[in-house]
Amino acid sequence: MKTFLFGAASALALSTVVATSASAGDAVTLQLKWVTQAQFAGYYVALDKGFYEDEGLDVTIKPGGPDIAPAQVIAGGGADVVLDWLPSALASREKGLPIVNIAQPYKSSGMMLTCWKDTGITKPEDLRGKTIGVWFFGNEYPFLSWMSKLGIPTDGSDGGVTVLKQGFNVDPLLQRQADCISTMTYNEYWQVIDAGVSPDELITFKYEDMGVATLEDGMYVMEDNLKDPAFVDEMVRFVRASMKGWKWAEANPDDAAMIVLDYDETGAQTEHHQKQMMSEVAKLTAGSNGALDPADYQRTVETLLSGGSDPVITKEPEGAYTLEITDKALN
Repeated sequence: MKTFLFGAASALALSTVVATSASAGDAVTLQLKWVTQAQFAGYYVALDKGFYEDEGLDVTIKPGGPDIAPAQVIAGGGADVVLDWLPSALASREKGLPIVNIAQPYKSSGMMLTCWKDTGITKPEDLRGKTIGVWFFGNEYPFLSWMSKLGIPTDGSDGGVTVLKQGFNVDPLLQRQADCISTMTYNEYWQVIDAGVSPDELITFKYEDMGVATLEDGMYVMEDNLKDPAFVDEMVRFVRASMKGWKWAEANPDDAAMIVLDYDETGAQTEHHQKQMMSEVAKLTAGSNGALDPADYQRTVETLLSGGSDPVITKEPEGAYTLEITDKALN
């Protein structure tokens, strides 16, 4: 990819405040993929309700941000477990970072492209010649695979798209810097709507519907740590408590959103947005007991391998996930 434009607005400044449990159990540090919000409600519920403490764990939750790459954090020893999207994790693994998926709370993808309808875009092929906001730090891989599948160049050439390196906000769309931007069903799409845009003014393309959906927000650890029985035992308890938190959040979305707000010491989140987010997130975790479905994994791998001359990964991964932790946690 050769041509990038940069969004004008900078990302929100973040607090370094972390959430921790009060117990003196086995210490586990979790690095989130983004800031404190309902996207991660299950972990905050497990912390708040004492589910981690019940499992003998002393859990610290570290929020992420625009300059925090979970793979880099775990590579540097800054976390025991990180949350990441499978495309990013597999790309990191192929580049030499041996991280392994141990659990997959998100069953469905929430990623989509949101476009102005008045640009004339009615179908994916109409993206040619348009400016598209794309997230990076590993989040660009599903988009690149999709464009490759459509045969649309991403270098700004004739018949291709111009990629705008999108910050984690919706300003490029609202300010007409981009014809389309990356959004999540539970977050940025609703930021556009809350900014006064009518859904009738927009057209959206869900990656699930485009056949390029990839797994999001899985739990990853370093491969060598899985050789330690004590670490495996900690992860079994961590996954079990986390999934208990997720199922509680699904059943009590409004209460879960309020718990998240209690841990947001930045004051950046609102009750309206977090409740809205949690209602959408619950749709993505529904149907998951925490175990990664090998069929979902393989679908993601095939999507990433179909990258034409510039695939996200170049060979079938080996050892990129394990069912050992969830098999023990769920039994």
